Amino acid sequence: MNTENKIRAELLSLQDLEYKNFHSKLMPTVNPEAIIGIRMPILRKYAKSLAKTSDADEFLTILPHKYYEENNLHSLLIEPIKDYDKAISLTDEFLPYIDNWATCDLMSPKIFARHTDELFIKINEWINSEQAYTVRYGLGMLMRYFLDEKFEENHLELASKIISDEYYINMMIAWYFATALAKQWDAALPYVQQCRLEPWTHRKTIQKAVESYRISDERKAYLKDLRFRDWNGAGEGRL
Repeated sequence: MNTENKIRAELLSLQDLEYKNFHSKLMPTVNPEAIIGIRMPILRKYAKSLAKTSDADEFLTILPHKYYEENNLHSLLIEPIKDYDKAISLTDEFLPYIDNWATCDLMSPKIFARHTDELFIKINEWINSEQAYTVRYGLGMLMRYFLDEKFEENHLELASKIISDEYYINMMIAWYFATALAKQWDAALPYVQQCRLEPWTHRKTIQKAVESYRISDERKAYLKDLRFRDWNGAGEGRL
């Protein structure tokens, strides 16, 4: 039995049909037949046992995968890699095959935290991609690593300039700005006050910010007043 079939058989042995039926409803972009149904703690445990083996190395060369959980396993096997160049190379190879928000948001190699200067260059490449989940991934990395001590105000501008009809990109832009409001209130607030985001993203940003436990009730009340602004009279806003 080759490595791909061996790993697939092991994944199928971990199937939970009740979880499959539940999880399939959360993944509208994935064919339900491509979902095995494995709870994440169990998949993480399996990935940990497989990591750093020859089977793991071979599995990372096999693309595309058949099952959603195989893609998630691929993400989890990249995560512990300690060589930055290798982690980036494998991430770049894998990103075009991602077809859902969960796999996209799962992949976060730990080594990235030690190479933020190089990572920022890659983020600029990713957010300018024509592939929706590559753009989403770039935004996710910008949110994860560049809203604390590495934050610069021009990062907000990078995110605000992304114009897309893709739901999963716009949702990530909203998530990014809601998190920015929690962590960098003074810098992020003008983007909402001046309607500098697309109308749907503007409203979703406020919704997610209002749901955040990291933003005070006073600030939430102020954001609610900004939810339905008149873009025609908002100065820097746009339709």
